[in-house]
Amino acid sequence: MGPDGKKMMNVIVLGVAFMFIFTAFQTCGNIEQTVIKSFNSTTFHASGYTSMAVIYGVFSASNLLAPSVVAVAGAQLSMFFSGLLYSAYIAVFVYPYTWSFYTASVLVGLGAAVLWTAQGNVLALNSDPRTIGRNSGVFWALLQFSLLFGNLFIFFAWRGHEHITDKDRQTVFISLTVISLVGCFLFFLIRKPDNEVEAEAASGDQSEALLLPSDSGDSALGSPLSRVCSQALDAFVRACKMFVTKEMLLLSLSIAYTGVELTFYSGVYGTCIGAMTGLGRDAKSLIGLSGICVGLGEILGGGTFGALNKGGGRLGRNPVVLLGLLAHYVAFYLIFINIADDAPLAPEEGTELIAFIRPSVGVALLCSFLLGLGDSCFNTQLLSIIGFTFRDNSAPAFAVFKFIQSILAALAFFYSNFLLLHWQLLIMVVLGFAGSLTFFVAEWRVQAGAVEDPRYDSI
Repeated sequence: MGPDGKKMMNVIVLGVAFMFIFTAFQTCGNIEQTVIKSFNSTTFHASGYTSMAVIYGVFSASNLLAPSVVAVAGAQLSMFFSGLLYSAYIAVFVYPYTWSFYTASVLVGLGAAVLWTAQGNVLALNSDPRTIGRNSGVFWALLQFSLLFGNLFIFFAWRGHEHITDKDRQTVFISLTVISLVGCFLFFLIRKPDNEVEAEAASGDQSEALLLPSDSGDSALGSPLSRVCSQALDAFVRACKMFVTKEMLLLSLSIAYTGVELTFYSGVYGTCIGAMTGLGRDAKSLIGLSGICVGLGEILGGGTFGALNKGGGRLGRNPVVLLGLLAHYVAFYLIFINIADDAPLAPEEGTELIAFIRPSVGVALLCSFLLGLGDSCFNTQLLSIIGFTFRDNSAPAFAVFKFIQSILAALAFFYSNFLLLHWQLLIMVVLGFAGSLTFFVAEWRVQAGAVEDPRYDSI
């Protein structure tokens, strides 16, 4: 297999591994608030929204330190051990306790920062300016298959169930834990590209060299421990300096928007559908079907825009982001007229209220598809522009990306505990518009050559 084929295989393995882990985790996030409402226990008093707020809050706080972990441990081991923390979080639901639930939320937040920073590093090292758009699309499409399989299981397992029993819950979460563990071990199939020396120098990942004894006579600076500390500090400084570059500041609003809408499609909207008694007895199982439709939109978007960018991005990123914004605006309008305003906060028995039209399953699922399609538009183009612009400092760049995204997701999960639906939609409308405008400016700078790679070599 040639160098290009090897790199492409690494991207595919990376996508499949993430597909397994997030088949488990995204399905867990989609159903956990509904599951928690069904608990009849004196030992568990928690909120799924609060848990997700903790996860993304810790995630955001950890992101600027994550490049140091990746630099020291290497991307492969970083992804493996981070994936184990995801598995532990899912396993908590088999026998849930409040303390273990929130402890696992903190740990998975830490693991998420390291996992996504390492993912961005591996994606950048296995891409070049000609293939970064294609590889971003391929990875995103594979990742979003995770929304199909777990949610399909939920649809059939809970069909006709108005209440989730302990046996229903345990069967689902044991299965999801095993699926997550499979994804963790798939990371060991990723191989370093043939030009690993050049790639490691560009990415700042010298973890293997750092752990070797020094042959120089400088015992103070050449010891393995001091070099590890130096590498970790250097990665942290790079991430902080990356945060205040003009390009990252321009992209920050669109990144923030992806954090807010991620919260909505991955946790809030499924809960809204499950709470709508007007959608019939199968409203709970429709949560799974909604997740499948989100996944179909994500896969269509990721695969299509990855193929269109195969030749180095001839389509341009701005039209794709504009398409994503329009898809989301249509979805927000239809959700506004189809879903009751109190649905995010309704108790287990659901809400009897209606919005402006009689609740429609077809409209609800169409909105799920549009949410996924729009999300793929934004994320594939953000992965592409960040991977291209900061390709010589990929690990800190993706750490900053996830820092911004996750802190907004944490904020959104927090306000989902008390904000009615129409206020949540309004926030996304305003932030989506502002984020799209600033993305357009950043892309115009890239296309005009205002961004020069050497300036990032000195960061």
